[in-house]
Amino acid sequence: MTDWSEVWLVVPVYNEGQVIADVVRHARQTFPNIVCVDDGSRDDSAAGIRAGGAHLVRHPVNLGQGAAIQTGVEYARSQPGAEYFVTFDADGQHRVEDVLSMLERLRSEPVDIVVGTRFHGQVDHIPWIKRFVLKTVVKLSRRTRKLGLTDAHNGLRVFNRTVAEQMNITLNGMGHASEIVEMIDRRKWRVVEEPVTILYTEYSMAKGQSLINGVNILFDTMLKSKAH
Repeated sequence: MTDWSEVWLVVPVYNEGQVIADVVRHARQTFPNIVCVDDGSRDDSAAGIRAGGAHLVRHPVNLGQGAAIQTGVEYARSQPGAEYFVTFDADGQHRVEDVLSMLERLRSEPVDIVVGTRFHGQVDHIPWIKRFVLKTVVKLSRRTRKLGLTDAHNGLRVFNRTVAEQMNITLNGMGHASEIVEMIDRRKWRVVEEPVTILYTEYSMAKGQSLINGVNILFDTMLKSKAH
């Protein structure tokens, strides 16, 4: 049985105290090494992270998801034996089964990074605003189309040590996903997509961030498309 000790899950956390302990506990049944970056949470997220058994790194103030991912990747790549890295959401939307499928491809195919895509088969479960925003992002982004990506803002990614060592996210907020696409293109990382299922739970939907994040993502993508 694989012990997956060479895999590190990187989990950015901001005010996820209600669910983070359960998310970490479930993931640790398969992956023993998880680092959660508490990005200036105002709730009891840190206590939940500790209760779940993950490594805890804290930002004293909220810096944004991009900064939290970068901090987590830097922490994980400094750990002995770390070879594979996963960006994994804190709110319960990502599935361990999908991570396993993505790791299998990373280990067996000539690729550096596997990006999840929710645009496969039936997509009616994806909120319409999400579908609209994410498909518009692809249309606006020349790089995304060039790389053949259909869901570049999917937070579930699995990558090797080459990518982890070269990753340098400078956009702190939601724009980090566009920046990762830019790095894939510029640094010539070999990329493939893997179909994944995003679990739109009552909890994650109640957070009501889809529209705000969608506007931010579109604005950022339009700025970047004008810059390149």
